[in-house]
Amino acid sequence: MTRAQRLTLMAGLVLLAVMPLLFPSAYSLNLLTQTVVAILICLSYQVLLNQGGLLSFGHAIFTGLGAYVVVHGLNARFGAGLDQWWFVILLPLMAGAVAAAVGFMLGWLATGRPGTAFAMITLGLGELVWAAAWMFPEWSGGEAGLSANRVVGAAPLGFTLAQPWQLYALASAYLCAAVWLVLRFTQTPVGLMLKAARDQVNRIGFLGYDARVIRLIAFTFASGLAGTAGGLTALNFEFVSVDSFSLQRSGAAMLFTVVGGSALIGGAVVGGVLMVAAMVILSTYTPAWLLYVGLLFVWVVMRVPGGLSGLQWLAGLRWRSLPAFAGLVLGAIVLIEMTYHWVTEVGAGMPPELALLGLRVDVSQAAHWWLAACVTAVSIWVLSAQSQSREGVKT
Repeated sequence: MTRAQRLTLMAGLVLLAVMPLLFPSAYSLNLLTQTVVAILICLSYQVLLNQGGLLSFGHAIFTGLGAYVVVHGLNARFGAGLDQWWFVILLPLMAGAVAAAVGFMLGWLATGRPGTAFAMITLGLGELVWAAAWMFPEWSGGEAGLSANRVVGAAPLGFTLAQPWQLYALASAYLCAAVWLVLRFTQTPVGLMLKAARDQVNRIGFLGYDARVIRLIAFTFASGLAGTAGGLTALNFEFVSVDSFSLQRSGAAMLFTVVGGSALIGGAVVGGVLMVAAMVILSTYTPAWLLYVGLLFVWVVMRVPGGLSGLQWLAGLRWRSLPAFAGLVLGAIVLIEMTYHWVTEVGAGMPPELALLGLRVDVSQAAHWWLAACVTAVSIWVLSAQSQSREGVKT
């Protein structure tokens, strides 16, 4: 482990310790716990995507499986005589082990070929597991799902996971262990060969390595991390449903990891923070949150291929372009929100007025539509003219 990595880990530990002091409310601690778990999910996907170049559409198999292992473990602990606090704390680790075992079996089918073939196989496996979960409602809970109680047993030093900060501390401990394991994994011969299998797959065979075995080890390792994250999610919400296996969950892991970027730890942190910010916070303010996430994803893929964590995109910003860019964002947001309000609210008999960014907008007034459209069009024209002028200077 390099000196820079050790300093980064120390800074991360300090930040994890300080956050509960800055945001002590139960709601804030719950959001922090969800963010820590989301970072762990993106970190597990980083092992596949950015280290191995493997685009998986079945990552929810392992997060969902980990969640079910924890819920079933909580509900079965009394019959097994394991009504102990330490059993609950170790359940996410057990979930990771089960997910890794399943990942090894499914990975043998998926890792035979990289690229598009791997993506399509994982997509098929994800849909297969999701459909199978509906076929066994006694195990999955069906549409209603399954619930559990994480507060059991004695309370040594008052640690029962009843308090939000205790669950946050547990999730943070698992995240720190996962970060250390990932950093160590990337420095092993298998981790180094994983990058070689991504970039020069035809050459590593001459070195005596089997690319499929290397990808299988990485897939198993990432599955275990994802299962641990799913187990922590189940502990946090004390509930799991078949939706945990859905394609949307796999897509979210892929999308926010790509947006976060290629930096191993930084990309996972940025992706996890954005995942919670979009799916938990932004979704409470606007029904169009998925559209904003999609636009962000398209912009990152087209303009910032390295992701937001690389920070190279900041160097490419032009200060004189910021007013036009801000106008484009503001105009687009107003148009999107007006459209959604017109279709979903006014169509249902609600008032046409809309409070947006401190403004009062009336979707029944044509002038408001024209103003938003003009601001957007003028901003696009200014940005296009500035881009052409820069290209002219370069030539």
